Amino acid sequence: MEEYAIILDYLPLGYVKEGLPSYKRKPVAQAIGKEEFTLLELIPKERVSLDIHEKVYIGSGKREKIARVNRRLRYDDLTATAKVELNYVIEETIKKKEDKFIEFFNESGPISTRLHQLELLPGIGKKHMWDIIKARKEKKFENFEDIKNRVPMLADPTKIILKRILLELEATGEKKGKRKYILFTRPPGRRQ
Repeated sequence: MEEYAIILDYLPLGYVKEGLPSYKRKPVAQAIGKEEFTLLELIPKERVSLDIHEKVYIGSGKREKIARVNRRLRYDDLTATAKVELNYVIEETIKKKEDKFIEFFNESGPISTRLHQLELLPGIGKKHMWDIIKARKEKKFENFEDIKNRVPMLADPTKIILKRILLELEATGEKKGKRKYILFTRPPGRRQ
């Protein structure tokens, strides 16, 4: 369960819906959970204003600014503003939780005889996978800079993880089949 979320978009007048007058609309925020990148719709408490990129507590117990977590969102439910902010927020979260993602590079293993978890990352095929495995056998990776230095042909690890998280978030609805393996996000259908 997510304890904290980062605000991606705040709509003080709620969603614009055909035929619904503004006095009937309620404030709403779209956010992403800090731990499992869960996309959420939040209802703020009365007379509370939220800022984009603000961290808010959404766990059980007393919440200062959020009345309730209204529902889980699909990527397609996000506003245009939320979609733009999503990249920045995810990249910042990856950098702040670098240890968690370094552990993935150090500990990931095979899924089947033909597929390795590393190959699920965009831009990593068999050659890069073996380069990473060889480098980590010599010595565990310490940080993203270490990966870049020891596997020089590999793209920026932060960007690779960002792309994978976005792929997982975008792969809902009709694209659900492309999301067979989940590495970093909370799949739709699981409770918040």
